[in-house]
Amino acid sequence: MPDAEVRLTNHLTDNIRDVVRREVLDPKRSAGKLFGRPRIFNDVLSSQPLCFNLFGELSLDLALASRVFADLTRGRIATVTAIGFEHSPGRGDARYTDDRSAFDVFIEYETARRRGFLGIEVKYNEALGETPAEHRTRYDEIAANVGCFQGFATARLKASPLQQIWRDHLLAHALVQGGAYDEGSFLFLYPRDNARCANAVAMYRACLTEPSAFDAWTLEEVTDAVRLHGGGPWIAAFTDRYLAFEKIERTAK
Repeated sequence: MPDAEVRLTNHLTDNIRDVVRREVLDPKRSAGKLFGRPRIFNDVLSSQPLCFNLFGELSLDLALASRVFADLTRGRIATVTAIGFEHSPGRGDARYTDDRSAFDVFIEYETARRRGFLGIEVKYNEALGETPAEHRTRYDEIAANVGCFQGFATARLKASPLQQIWRDHLLAHALVQGGAYDEGSFLFLYPRDNARCANAVAMYRACLTEPSAFDAWTLEEVTDAVRLHGGGPWIAAFTDRYLAFEKIERTAK
C-alpha cells in the first residue's frame, strides 16, 4: 500500500480491476458495504479479493456464467442475469436478519417462470473460529418459519464454527419470505483441502432435517466448470494462484 490500491495488483486481469473500481472504489456503489481495507488490495490470501478474481470476469460475461451455473445446479439455474458482491438486502433491517450479514457473492437468475438468487459465502484459508456475533431473536423466528433445522441443533448453530453459515442461510430464507424473489438458496464455497471448512459443512448438514436445504461446493468444482464452458486464461491464472497446492508440496521436498 498505497501502490496495491492504486494499481490493483492483487486482482488478476484488467476486467477484474475494472469491476473492483466499480464495486469497491466507487463511493456510491460501495456505500454501506463492508469491504475489508486494506486486505482487499494487499492480502493475497484474503477471500474478498478471491471473490472478485473468481466472479469478476463472470459478472461481465453472463452467457458464460449461465452455462457454468446451469451445469453446477443441474439445470436449476437457466439464465444468470446479474452478479453482485458483498450484497445484503438490508443491513440491520428487521425484515431480514436484523444484523449486518451479507453474501460475499450474489447471483441473480431466471428460470422459465421464476426469478431467483444464489447467495454465496466464500472461504479460503479461514478456520471458522471467529467469536460468534451476538445472537438475535430474529434468527430464531426465521428458523422456526423455515422448519428445516433439527430441534437438538440450536446450541450448535449459535456457536462457532456454524453460526456464520447459519446466519447466511437464514438471510437467504428471509429474502425469499420477503417476496422479492420467487426462490433462492444459500451456498457455502471453499477449497477442497480446507479440512476445517469441510468439517463445518458436515456438521451443518447434520443439523438439518433435509440435507438438500443447504448447498456446498468446492472452488475446484467451480473452476472446473468455468474451464469446461469456455473460461479464458484468467481461470488458469486463478487456479495457479489459489489452488496449485502442488507448488507447496514441491517446495517442501
